[in-house]
Amino acid sequence: MLSSSKIKSVDFYRKIPRDLTEASLSGAGLSIIAALAMMFLFGMELSDYLTVNTSTSIIVDNSSDGEFLRIELNISFPALSCEFASVDVSDVLGTNRLNITKTIRKFSIDPNLNPTGSEFHPGPIPKVTKHGDDADGEYGEGSVALTTDNFDRYSHQYPILVVNFYAPWCYWSNRLKPSWEKTAKIIKERYDPDLDGRILLAKVDCTEEGDLCRRNHIQGYPSVRIFRKGSDIRDEHGHHDHESYYGERDTDSLVQAMEALVAPVQLESRRLALENKSDNTTDNAKRPAPSAGGCRIEGFVRVKKVPGNLVISARSGSHSFDASQMNMSHVISHLSFGKKITPRLMAEFKRLTPYLGRSNDRLNGRQYISHHGDGNANVTIEHYLQVVKTEVVSRKSSWEYKLVEEYEYTAHSSLAQSTHIPVAKFHFELSPMQVLITENSKSFSHFITNVCAIIGGVFTVAGILDSILHNTMRLVKKVELGKNF
Repeated sequence: MLSSSKIKSVDFYRKIPRDLTEASLSGAGLSIIAALAMMFLFGMELSDYLTVNTSTSIIVDNSSDGEFLRIELNISFPALSCEFASVDVSDVLGTNRLNITKTIRKFSIDPNLNPTGSEFHPGPIPKVTKHGDDADGEYGEGSVALTTDNFDRYSHQYPILVVNFYAPWCYWSNRLKPSWEKTAKIIKERYDPDLDGRILLAKVDCTEEGDLCRRNHIQGYPSVRIFRKGSDIRDEHGHHDHESYYGERDTDSLVQAMEALVAPVQLESRRLALENKSDNTTDNAKRPAPSAGGCRIEGFVRVKKVPGNLVISARSGSHSFDASQMNMSHVISHLSFGKKITPRLMAEFKRLTPYLGRSNDRLNGRQYISHHGDGNANVTIEHYLQVVKTEVVSRKSSWEYKLVEEYEYTAHSSLAQSTHIPVAKFHFELSPMQVLITENSKSFSHFITNVCAIIGGVFTVAGILDSILHNTMRLVKKVELGKNF
């Protein structure tokens, strides 16, 4: 059994009797300085321990979010009507989706981007199969030609005014013309404007009455609009409230639609008004007309992770568009790729701001305006987007977890003149590589080791300095005593 004296022999910290030690003013000063140095170095080491270091690498994209990518958008078009605005997607694999409506919402806006009402609900667009009667040269002129000067007078005179806004060069307008004039003659015979006066069919040549057509937000030809007496009075937003006709365009279908429009007026005059008495086909052929000339498009689309295009344009299978009058100017409020960052990750996102968020909204707030009249007709606005995924991974001890993943992009835009209908086109191409940012936190054992090294090192250095100072002072005193002798 070991004795206490043998155990004491391995003591690293042998004690000197207090009576044999002597305190000095210089030693007290060095002790204070050493303590302050220890505290300062400890604070720096603690800050370094709490700071997460990162390393960046480029690896092959191993995304776990499947083969599809989500594109969020909020884009305003001051001069594109919601009536014809279409969001299309295509890619190099042959995917071609036209007029996406399930995940897209549209709102009518004025030229200053102010909303003019609630969400624009166009409803299902009936497929027009009968575009008119064959021209036999015997249909004559049955409809009334309206101009800017007499349009308001006629719209307030008749309970129902149906107007065909057309362009002489338009193929579909010429297909409609024979049946439109025949229908106008038949309706005039049945409901004499002078004796009955409940309905009138008219027409407007948009090549001659450009201001009138722009006032009624006509962008495609032919556009058949239904004006009800008094409903075209401007409200506080300054727009007209009426309907568009999208039914069949042969004489029989048009006559049937006009009869359905007149019937409620007749019932109301006899105080026998009943709702929903019109033919269902006619109801489906009518849609609200756009309340303003602009449109804000918002929502999202899903695309494959291959090079492709997101195209916003005016589209219709039974209308023509004047390319020289189409203006695809737009303001991008938001355009991003991938999932939105949830509020739960916002705190982490702020911490990771030095590494993320520098180019995921590169086009947000940008305006791309093309002014007509200065040689900028038929202008297509194109954006070329290079998309790359950035992922941040945090490593804690022997395990790791994903903090944030997002898609960042660079953008280059251009305005180009084209002989086709102008569009706003977003070309996107995803990089096969991804940026991996790894957070490497320091271990606690490394932190404790450094703290011990700081305390021991400062204490040792301070002891050496104190010994040197003490011995130097003793030597000086001896020299002084020697000189005195």
